[in-house]
Amino acid sequence: MSLAVQSQILSSMDAKYVSELYTKFLQDKNSVSKSWANFFTSIGDSEAEILREMAGASWGQNKIQAQEKNIPNDNKTPSLNRKNFDEDTIRKATLDSVNALMLIRVYRVRGHLLADLDPLGLQGKKYHPELDPASYGFGPEDMDRPIFLNGVLGLEIATMREIIIAVKATYCGKVGVEFMHIQDPEQKAWIQRRIEEERNHTEFTPEGKKAILKRLTAAEGFEKFLHVKHPGTKRFGLDGGEAMVPAIEQIMKRGGQLGIKEIVIGMAHRGRLNVLTNVMGKPFTAIFSEFQGKPAKPDDVEGSGDVKYHLGTSGNRDFDGNIVHLSLTPNPSHLEFVSPVVIGKVRAKQDQRQDSNKDKVLGLLLHGDAAVAGQGIVAETIMMTGLEGYGVGGTIHIVINNQIGFTTNPKCSRSGDYCTDIAKMAHIPIFHVNGDDAESVVHVARIATEFRQKFKKSVFIDLICYRRHGHNEGDEPAFTQPLMYKKIKTHKSVRTIYANKLVNENIISEEETESLKNDFTEQMERDFAKAENYKPSINMLEGHWSGLKRYSKSSSTTNSNSAISTEIMEKLKTALTTVPKDFNLNKKIARQLQAKRQMFETGTGFDWATAEAIAFGSLCLEGYKVRLSGQDCERGTFSQRHSVFIDQETEEKYIPLNNIKGQKAKYEVINSPLSEAGVLGFEYGYSLAEPNCLTLWEAQFGDFANGAQVIFDQFISSSEAKWLRMSGLVVLLPHGYEGQGPEHSSARPERFLQLCAEDNWQIANCTTPANYMHILRRQLHRDFRKPLIIFTPKSLLRHKACVSSADMMMGKHGFQKIISSRPNIANKDVKRIILCTGKVYYDLAEMRDTKKIKDIALIRLEQLYPFPEDMLTAELKKYPNADIVWCQEEPENMGAWSFIDRRVEKILLNIKHKITRPKYIGRAEAASPATGLLSVHIYEQEKLVHDALTIC
Repeated sequence: MSLAVQSQILSSMDAKYVSELYTKFLQDKNSVSKSWANFFTSIGDSEAEILREMAGASWGQNKIQAQEKNIPNDNKTPSLNRKNFDEDTIRKATLDSVNALMLIRVYRVRGHLLADLDPLGLQGKKYHPELDPASYGFGPEDMDRPIFLNGVLGLEIATMREIIIAVKATYCGKVGVEFMHIQDPEQKAWIQRRIEEERNHTEFTPEGKKAILKRLTAAEGFEKFLHVKHPGTKRFGLDGGEAMVPAIEQIMKRGGQLGIKEIVIGMAHRGRLNVLTNVMGKPFTAIFSEFQGKPAKPDDVEGSGDVKYHLGTSGNRDFDGNIVHLSLTPNPSHLEFVSPVVIGKVRAKQDQRQDSNKDKVLGLLLHGDAAVAGQGIVAETIMMTGLEGYGVGGTIHIVINNQIGFTTNPKCSRSGDYCTDIAKMAHIPIFHVNGDDAESVVHVARIATEFRQKFKKSVFIDLICYRRHGHNEGDEPAFTQPLMYKKIKTHKSVRTIYANKLVNENIISEEETESLKNDFTEQMERDFAKAENYKPSINMLEGHWSGLKRYSKSSSTTNSNSAISTEIMEKLKTALTTVPKDFNLNKKIARQLQAKRQMFETGTGFDWATAEAIAFGSLCLEGYKVRLSGQDCERGTFSQRHSVFIDQETEEKYIPLNNIKGQKAKYEVINSPLSEAGVLGFEYGYSLAEPNCLTLWEAQFGDFANGAQVIFDQFISSSEAKWLRMSGLVVLLPHGYEGQGPEHSSARPERFLQLCAEDNWQIANCTTPANYMHILRRQLHRDFRKPLIIFTPKSLLRHKACVSSADMMMGKHGFQKIISSRPNIANKDVKRIILCTGKVYYDLAEMRDTKKIKDIALIRLEQLYPFPEDMLTAELKKYPNADIVWCQEEPENMGAWSFIDRRVEKILLNIKHKITRPKYIGRAEAASPATGLLSVHIYEQEKLVHDALTIC
């Protein structure tokens, strides 16, 4: 059959007819002829999907140019009806098309496996049978036979040779794309169209190419300059991955065009100094000053500071008139734990801008290849960003893929082919790109930005590059990877490769490329000379933080106005005790509302949950937003809170705290995923950006905080000292020994107390609902912000004695750091002072009253840190003849004892008390926080209470 006749047959084929025939076959196998039935029966699932695709790509090119293919154009060839050909001829042509489309589909799925992604070329020649035309029945003799495509790949008719050229250009060049795992058809089709229409390539203008070269020159020049001036000094340079700089700039530029006003960045060490200067605009002089050993903070600002490659900064960049605000979040050496912190900041900034479409504020996370695959916090972050309470409209992730983790090869650091395989769990598209092809890197950055802005979904860029100097500049990488570093030693830099490319394209001359490099070096020399006299200037309290102050010793004594008015109490009574008339309330909750109504009417018996609701509601009335998240916190782990009522027939939600008359701010309560580190990091990030919101994270049980220890250690407890970043985050940790075993008894107060220093945060163990209400309100009524860790109760939530009166929440009352319960006798006759904190007070008070003991006073420490030394000193002075004991439920090596003993001893020595050191009463030292046997728990609890109340 001649080429012209083949073309006529293919042109006359009606793809819609074949698809309709297949649809009829699926409905009734007898509805088509036997030969068609046999054909359809023989095909597999992939072929079936291809038949549907044969209807054509609606976005594709309708016709190819005849002169390009040397095939007669349809307009010049008489259109032939399929009736002119027998069914066998049509089926054979159909089978060719199906097989070709199957091959194209496989290239879409797995073409990235043949892509030229490794700048070092260490992977060797790759072959995959699925990507071989021979696997689909196309031999050498078939390569030039025309095949009907009907717009797929933008082709109407093409030979197999042309198809292979097209799919390899699109899917096997310097860019490899993974997108066929995406379940959303629209997203998948968008990416397919975006890369196939232009063969996965952007044709940059000469000006655009010069701009890329300038950014590469700055990125490389900065690293080389530091390498000369400070050889062997750690800087975790970007050498080998310099293309990241123009990629980030493309995200900012294109993002600005698409409406982005603000970008929050999080990244680990590698390339951080380069991003700080060449992207964020931090003065080069500031970096050089820090290399000379000078602090990054002003001399009059206290704090420990941190190493250069942990610091952050912020600033504005102007891209063609679009001002984009940038902020780089500080982070510690726990590489990926900054990820949820950044996402939390993004959500807060979106809320501040009322950015409901999530198109004005973007999160940009930069990862290392070993860390992104190895640290579970990345998975937690990815999982959260698609949830309503934590969604930010997608994040752009860039992996600086060194192809090695410190000294560990990829085959030892991950199981899959790519470090980015984790993205597939959330159906996130992944663009792998050769870091030595600067234009391809910028190209995928542009696509990633457009995809995120259109679909409000995350996207990954896997920038495959290398480290020129090993893990750090003092390392010898050839110890462990000699062949890789033998190759790197002679490998040209990406800047050199790109400069040569532009010279060959006559875009720029060699003299101009050298001039660019020399000009930048001269600028570095000028800035380096200024470093000796550089004085850093930092304003921590701008934007949403304006009006607040840094903490000082005098701040803690300032009246925080935490009491509420009669008017507020009356409004809360209505909101908290009524529901809409047509709302089908659960009967048990209805009884709880009756009990609450009685509390308000009598002014007595306010329990823990009601006091908390009063704190939240009163803040919302005053214009402060409240955001509470955690596992099951809508209802409360112990079925105590019930912030959200569920209609028993329709399951519609009703939130009393969002139905207060005159309410000025929203109450947001979110049941979190089963994550601690990710969610706590998110809420901490939220509190960094929004100081005028009471941001709370509640652990289901206090010991769940164990899973988020990095966030406590490296961020919450030390961020102000290291990075001058304040937070008012509140952490609620249920704590108390009620026989629930080793896991659900202790919130590990000893760990938090061990981290206390320099007034870095507040640690409290409140025992009255009123005091709990006051400390929550105090958090926002102060003119400074500090994190607050509260050990909250379990059994006390419904303890008859653990109640407060309304007047304790009103008038001139405020938070009590210590509460003294003394017998009605002269102070000199008191024989023992029992110091304690938390639930154990109620056990002690109950037995003391039962046994009618008259000469023992109980002093509760409601605030453990900052330690209320002055108040406790004044209280202990009253009892010169009493011995002093500390009683706790926790084992001796846990709880507050090791924190309290030295501080109480100091007080006793200062007041010259007859007792110079407090005595410990509690459980013996133990490896486990608590026994798992209820009978043993009861015995231990009764014994420690008995011992505390027994004076020998």
